[in-house]
Amino acid sequence: MSAVPISPAPNYTFEEKRSRVFAIVAASSGNLVEWFDFYIYAFCAIYFAPAFFPKSDPTAQLLNTAGIFAAGFLMRPIGGWMFGRIADQRGRKTALVTSVTLMCLGSLMIACLPTYASIGAAAPVLLLLARLLQGLSVGGEYGTTATYMSEVAFRGQRGFLSSFQYVTLIGGQLLAVIVVVILQQLLDERELKDWGWRIPFVVGAVTAVVALLLRRTLTETSTAQTRGSKEAGTLAGLFRNNKSAFFTVMGYTAGGSLIFYTFTTYMQKYLVNSVGMSIKTASNVMTVCLFIYMCMQPLFGALSDRIGRRNNMLLFGTLGTLATVPILTALKTVTSPFLAGGLIVVALAIVSFYTSISGIVKAELFPAEVRALGVGLAYAVANALFGGSAEYVALGLKSIGHESAFYWYVTAMLVVAFLVSLRLPRQPRYLHLDH
Repeated sequence: MSAVPISPAPNYTFEEKRSRVFAIVAASSGNLVEWFDFYIYAFCAIYFAPAFFPKSDPTAQLLNTAGIFAAGFLMRPIGGWMFGRIADQRGRKTALVTSVTLMCLGSLMIACLPTYASIGAAAPVLLLLARLLQGLSVGGEYGTTATYMSEVAFRGQRGFLSSFQYVTLIGGQLLAVIVVVILQQLLDERELKDWGWRIPFVVGAVTAVVALLLRRTLTETSTAQTRGSKEAGTLAGLFRNNKSAFFTVMGYTAGGSLIFYTFTTYMQKYLVNSVGMSIKTASNVMTVCLFIYMCMQPLFGALSDRIGRRNNMLLFGTLGTLATVPILTALKTVTSPFLAGGLIVVALAIVSFYTSISGIVKAELFPAEVRALGVGLAYAVANALFGGSAEYVALGLKSIGHESAFYWYVTAMLVVAFLVSLRLPRQPRYLHLDH
């Protein structure tokens, strides 16, 4: 794999640089809050599952909460379409402000929900509705943020700067774990199951208001000309000339999302249910792993600026295919939290070849008038089918005694990601000129 020549970047003034860096920080802060709100559900599920699904079998409870977690993902294609259309027709800023508002409402709703003991079957139904609202929000968040950050980043450093989308996405996960760890130190297990699990959702709703204020200061990156195009934000415009790009994005997102959720949100449950760690030990291991993973993103993003997005993706597919089964198999037999953490970090380093450039590698395939729609919808469909179902499939296979089949399922999807990545152009199709 040869390095891709980089054309010289334009000379930005100090004010231009300051403005663009601030825009990336503002967009990223909202992204962090959105993903904190979304992931706190996964990390608190162990505690609130009995309150909404009163069954004696812990695995059955987790299956029910994982099912609602997956249902939130099923709203992502609708959110990707809806917010992609808004971003391409009304502007990226409008879509970003609206998405974080919806996430705030969803988190506040979960924080205030009565339990099954209070209102019976209506409790899990309301939990599902709140989760669907959050799924709609996140469905719009990814594509619009990826589009905005790729457009506002400096040319020649787009891989590096766009990687901060996943820095804040992982940061949201990390903060969710940290909040849970802090609560574990302050409250006992009974208190966490009774009422303590509500606290992170309140925190998420409040911080979403701060993100909303920051996003209102963003500078619009789309132009009146692209927003006014008759094809802007339409499915007809997307599929007329960009069908190949759409299915390429879907192909490698399927494997990328699946392995990402395997080694992040599902991994805490895997360490508890399969490896045999205590909940607190598993949370501590994942806190350290997610912090290291977050710090990796700019490094791998900068690497893509040097060797090209296509080469990054081919390395991801190759290494992921070879290492997934050995790592998951080895994890199941370890007794040391340090060794478990080391194996997870190795896996997350491989995943970083994809996640660091997840947004920019998609944005570079679509023209401006359908960019947010193309990025958001293709990602959301693949993520809903493969990322959102990761926990449910893993727990389902474990419940019938075939847990190792999940390892091979992840591997098969990474083979698909490798094959699809071969279709990527060696040079960016779009975004090669400064907007």
